[in-house]
Amino acid sequence: MEVTSEMIDRLAVLAKLKFSEEEKKELNTDLERMIEFVEKLKEVDTTGTEPLLHITDAVNVLREDEVKQTITRQEALLNAPLTDGNFIKVPKVIKKETE
Repeated sequence: MEVTSEMIDRLAVLAKLKFSEEEKKELNTDLERMIEFVEKLKEVDTTGTEPLLHITDAVNVLREDEVKQTITRQEALLNAPLTDGNFIKVPKVIKKETE
């Protein structure tokens, strides 16, 4: 697979990142090295090797839910910098860029 400048531009849009031309060159080199590594792994004979599904043999390590003391909504809102009386108000952090 060849890494192109269009591919890097598309990845930047998807990741909502902006790269300078120098950063794009470095990213191109890094992506090519990663792809070479994955291609090298294709050469390994994995016949008879079971896929690794979990790192450990632990199965369903869960705990029971426990009811603990909580604070009221009003107590939670006391330290909030901005509220509407019921909820904490925060600035909008996601914006859609048009292209």
